[in-house]
Amino acid sequence: MLRSHIVLLGQFVVGLTLMAFTGPALAEEPAPPAPWWVWVLVVLVLLLLLLWWWLSSHPQEQGQEELLVQAESAEEPEEEPEPEPAPEPEPVAPPEPDDLRRIEGIGPKISALLQEAGITTFAQLAATDVGRLREILDAAPFRAPADPSTWPEQAALAAQGDWEALARLQDELKGGRRV
Repeated sequence: MLRSHIVLLGQFVVGLTLMAFTGPALAEEPAPPAPWWVWVLVVLVLLLLLLWWWLSSHPQEQGQEELLVQAESAEEPEEEPEPEPAPEPEPVAPPEPDDLRRIEGIGPKISALLQEAGITTFAQLAATDVGRLREILDAAPFRAPADPSTWPEQAALAAQGDWEALARLQDELKGGRRV
């Protein structure tokens, strides 16, 4: 838009200059010389046109480039940056398996059977329902006469690290059963 205004202004100044130098075409007297202010006006307009052309084609200063970038970005709507995806959580190592044989009534075969079922720690055994433990024992390829009714209680004490309370409880049990 600025460019078209400057072009129109230049055409206007050229027209004024031609009228000043040529005078009325039908006059019989020669035209008087142009006044000094017309020359100053023509030179100023030409200098402005030259300066505008130089700045628009040679933005060498950093400030000019920033102005051009700002002008372009003001015309274009800003796009929202895409949110960065959340970092993936680091894989958590499975807990170290506990020695489930420390529970009264669990021997090596039942311990292996529980580990195959995904119960490897005292905390997991404490959170497992007695009915689920009976299902695991019933699905065993061998006959397991064990009674899992106290295993979650014992495992809870072991998971807390309360070995004295576990020993007192186990003194009351016989083969993992309350007597």
